[in-house]
Amino acid sequence: MATISKSSRNWDIATYAVLVLLAIFCLFPIVWTFLTSIKVDADIVTQTMVYLPTRFTFDHYVKIWTQSDYPVLVFNSLVVTSITVVICLLTGTLASYAFARFNFPGRGSLMLGYLVVRMFPAVLMIIPLFVVMRSVGLLDSKFGLAIAYTSFLLPLFVWMMKGFFDAAPKELESAARIDGGTRFSAMWQIVVPITRNGLVATSVFVAIAAWNEFLFALMLTTSQGARTWPVGLQLMVGEFQLPWGMLAAGGMISIVPVVVMFAIVQRAMVAGITAGAVKG
Repeated sequence: MATISKSSRNWDIATYAVLVLLAIFCLFPIVWTFLTSIKVDADIVTQTMVYLPTRFTFDHYVKIWTQSDYPVLVFNSLVVTSITVVICLLTGTLASYAFARFNFPGRGSLMLGYLVVRMFPAVLMIIPLFVVMRSVGLLDSKFGLAIAYTSFLLPLFVWMMKGFFDAAPKELESAARIDGGTRFSAMWQIVVPITRNGLVATSVFVAIAAWNEFLFALMLTTSQGARTWPVGLQLMVGEFQLPWGMLAAGGMISIVPVVVMFAIVQRAMVAGITAGAVKG
């Protein structure tokens, strides 16, 4: 018994050691970016590395917020991300429910097609999307950019939500329909509340992907009225200058909406991920 207890304790120590190392590995870039954002320029570009700032300053935050178009870019990202999530919620919820509950011709092929879309690199979709957006007048617009995001995020949404709908008991829907409810009312009043946590978790994944997307935003927008924050940070890099402090400040500001969103929906998201993981 003592040997088993010692072996179990060693495994626990090793597990916690690995988790701590992973946490340090993941948090170090964020910490370093924050420290860079509050350093003066003399501490950022030096011959010897300055790990901790000798003088603290928030001038980089003030400059990027007041002397650039970064607030507009952040607002554009919020709008595009919100539109993308709403479109995925409205269309993806119905589609994933249909895949989970109905057997119709081509069902497997359609699901495989959604998976194939996710397998191809997003760069292969740039030229076709550019041509389509230009032909319908959606090029360089927030709505057009949201449609482009939906083209590769909707398959992810459908695949994830199908698993949650599969786990929802069909007997409750049958009982609701026997009581006189329609298929849609049974879905809306019975299934959707059951899979609420899954909807939250899936929507968060979609929102983060849309918020951080760079390639489509770079190629499909040309004006400040539609550009998003990743493109704005990239355009700050000049041929003869590299404003590390402002770039770091912009990176930290861009993290705030994600952190706030996680703080609001963390319980529902964790419950949704756990439900998807233990689904039978």
